[in-house]
Amino acid sequence: MKFEKSSGQAIDNNKMVRVKKMRHIVEVVSIQSATNGLNKIQKLSKTHYVLKDTGEIKEYKLSKNRGQNIAGLKKSFRRIRDLINNNFSGHGNEIHVTLTYAENMTDPKRLYSDFEKFWKRYQYRYGKNCDYISVVEPQGRGAWHCHLLIRHNDVDKLYIPSDEMARLWGHGFIKIRSLKGVDNIGAYLSAYLGDIELTEETLKLAFGKAGSLDKIEIKEVEVNGNKKRYIKGGRLHLYPPGMNIYRKSKGIVYPEVEKMRYGDIKKIVGTAIPNYSTTVTIHDDDSGRILNRITYEHYNMKRRKDKPSRLKKDLTQDLTQDLTQDPTQDLTQDLEHDITKSFNQLHHINHLPTCQVSNMARC
Repeated sequence: MKFEKSSGQAIDNNKMVRVKKMRHIVEVVSIQSATNGLNKIQKLSKTHYVLKDTGEIKEYKLSKNRGQNIAGLKKSFRRIRDLINNNFSGHGNEIHVTLTYAENMTDPKRLYSDFEKFWKRYQYRYGKNCDYISVVEPQGRGAWHCHLLIRHNDVDKLYIPSDEMARLWGHGFIKIRSLKGVDNIGAYLSAYLGDIELTEETLKLAFGKAGSLDKIEIKEVEVNGNKKRYIKGGRLHLYPPGMNIYRKSKGIVYPEVEKMRYGDIKKIVGTAIPNYSTTVTIHDDDSGRILNRITYEHYNMKRRKDKPSRLKKDLTQDLTQDLTQDPTQDLTQDLEHDITKSFNQLHHINHLPTCQVSNMARC
């Protein structure tokens, strides 16, 4: 199969689409669903599937590490982003905390245990009317640290001294950041989870995995006014297989997905136009016929654009936003997820080649 990515195509007003509303962010997905001849397998269990054509039962090949299970990781990143955007919006009662270790701590089980004890101490000190999302992140040297979003539900503004937070954590360094002014917190935290900052050490490691510098993708982003270079996907192989990379409290809820006519989304977004719009067309290798077409639209109502005459200017401004406010990574993750969901074999059979969304890339 060939995957061709292009600018978003127009969606018919009568077309049924999936709409996900997460506070001030709205996402719309339109799937053509021309999948004849593609769904040739049926999942039987976590370990086996059946070929519909022959009735033959096959066994899944399990990945040796999470870096090989790209679809599974991106699904986790997508859930993290959705959870964040549905529960955090940059109000004064929200903070972002990074918890690190003084030593090179590489045991994920200890990380979970230390975090649970920390959260009990935190609630004892500041009360239980608060919620959290925690995401663990591996460093290039193998050490772990934890990103933590905290929301207090009974106050309008939240201030916790750094020395007090460090005392509650008790294992090393902490950093507290305000979320004020960040209009896409999901992208802020989840977009770079799979990427790693470019250093001599990480480049050597990436070269060992890829086998060629041509296969290593470097991207440059601006963070807090400083330009940094990252290896795209360079962190994926550091996640152990089967590891739950995020946790949440009970008050953190997933967004609901609603199906409606595309023309009816104006009741939600009004006259706003999408901040980002992308279409992926899937072609058959042999015949060249179109197998499916998926269009994704992203609306950020804090960056609302209504006048078409301002489109070029606003898009330029949006594309120069720093990494903490740029959902471009999320668009690719969403499109890949929708493709793999439409075609079960791409999502479940780990020994099949992984399909990347790029211009006319082959499986």
